[in-house]
Amino acid sequence: MTHTDARADQASTAELVGRLSEQVTTLVRDELALARIEMVEKGKKAGKGAGLLGGAGVIAWYGLGALFVTAGAALALVLPVWAAALIVTVVLFAAAGIAAVIGKKEVQQAVPPAPEAAMASGRRDVDTLMTAARTGRHS
Repeated sequence: MTHTDARADQASTAELVGRLSEQVTTLVRDELALARIEMVEKGKKAGKGAGLLGGAGVIAWYGLGALFVTAGAALALVLPVWAAALIVTVVLFAAAGIAAVIGKKEVQQAVPPAPEAAMASGRRDVDTLMTAARTGRHS
């Protein structure tokens, strides 16, 4: 009957910790590589989608221009051409002015871009902690 030492067949704790460390490092490295590959693929799809949306926007601008020409041509049936063109131009400038005023108000409401409510809440939290630390309370 052959007797084998049980400790010789089993790895030491240090060896097991070393293997675990290597395996965790490899696992994390592989997961990061997989995440990078996935993000690159998603980035390519997002870029392609953004390009198509940009192209659609350009085509829509041309369509809008054609619509304005059509409106001017329709008005030219009942008015002189210069009057029809003037009416379409005035309507376009009025719409641009309204959009500019609304846009300006939106921008003014968004400035400053700092998250003021979150900062105020953070200041209150810090003040509460400082007060508790000074008085020796734990809450």
